[in-house]
Amino acid sequence: MEIFLDYLWVFLIGGFVCMIGELLIITTNITSARILVTFVLVGVFLEAVGLFDYISDFAGAGINVPIIGFGASLAKGAIGAVKSQGILGIFTGGLTATAGGIAAAIIFAFIFALIFHSHTKK
Repeated sequence: MEIFLDYLWVFLIGGFVCMIGELLIITTNITSARILVTFVLVGVFLEAVGLFDYISDFAGAGINVPIIGFGASLAKGAIGAVKSQGILGIFTGGLTATAGGIAAAIIFAFIFALIFHSHTKK
């Protein structure tokens, strides 16, 4: 029964994050790209103030899988690299921490573009 509640919280939190994105798209003139950047910055902010881990422990994949989790990973990598390498870690830490996800996104995007014959929207 406990695992069911864990899945329920993941679904509710992840759904809430997606609902906020949809509400922003529907009710404002903000572009989807700006909403994505906003969500990344929310993740960076939550990690910087130390709230992301608390929320992540509670919400699990519901907060880690959406773009907010990517922002938090960027911030966590940059913070760790600054502590170990100094000021240059700002530039290298975030990319090092998220390199696997970025590489997977590029590879899968390429594969799907080949399979589905992507084209520019008219």
